[in-house]
Amino acid sequence: MERRNLSAVTEFIFTGFPQLQDGGLLYFFPLLFIYTFIVIGNLMIFFAVRLDAQLHNPMYNFISIFSFLEMWYTTATIPKMLSNLISKQKTISFTGCLLQMYFFHSLGNTEGVLLTVMAIDRYVAICNPLHYPTVVTPRLCAQLSAGSCIFGFLILLPEIVWISTLPFCGPNQIPQIFCDFTPLLNLACTDASVILVQDVIHAVAILVTGLIISFSYIRIIIVILDIPSVEGRKKAFSTCTAHIAIFLLFFGSVALMYLRFSATYTPFWDTTIALTFSVFAPFFNPIIYSLRNKDMKHAVKKLLCPQKVFKESGS
Repeated sequence: MERRNLSAVTEFIFTGFPQLQDGGLLYFFPLLFIYTFIVIGNLMIFFAVRLDAQLHNPMYNFISIFSFLEMWYTTATIPKMLSNLISKQKTISFTGCLLQMYFFHSLGNTEGVLLTVMAIDRYVAICNPLHYPTVVTPRLCAQLSAGSCIFGFLILLPEIVWISTLPFCGPNQIPQIFCDFTPLLNLACTDASVILVQDVIHAVAILVTGLIISFSYIRIIIVILDIPSVEGRKKAFSTCTAHIAIFLLFFGSVALMYLRFSATYTPFWDTTIALTFSVFAPFFNPIIYSLRNKDMKHAVKKLLCPQKVFKESGS
């Protein structure tokens, strides 16, 4: 009975959104365009890789899975953002908040693990090319892809279950545009030290993942610079630049958000950083992977205009 009285909060209010009279509707259409582009762009990459036999190799397999995850990663938050931009009551239920956090961060964790796998894949391909076909087998790729998803979705379950047991007795205003761990834990009627422990756990995970990826690409760049021919260096760099760009964009914004500990940002910068890794990074993913890669551009063109590509190849 006592716990029921403490857990009085049944919904939360987002305070990071502009009001309708402050131009909230003006943000709706750009965000809707971005979300539509993210879904269509990543779906095109996914199906282009799956339907083009020339792209059936480990690197493009990982890219297609990453694109598929990006589509759902944004779906966990952007539709709710869109509805909040055009509604007076910018609320979310307690259960909805937990589910949004779980799926958003589980998909984000899966992407982080997959980016690590992609970096190691490029490391083996460029630094040990003779062993690559025997090391990175189709079976290993399937295991790594499935393992990334299983790990990403299981690792957060204990934390979400624990948060669901905490008492929330007010206030219920979340100073953010989606449900996140620290803003939500700040509202819990419990010892504030748990927030620090949670921040440390997340920081260690981000740092370890970031260091593994950074080491892989630093080693790759060193090996590429030792290639005697300019054409060879250019070809090797072309397979890594998109990966490095996605890594810097994704992990850079995540690090700014989750490696700050007691540091505080203004509401404007808090929202900007949150938008960077939840909206803008997924927006640039299909652009970077399609424009920086000739094979991907050809596959996308073949997906959109199969008859035209067939005629060009026939002539």
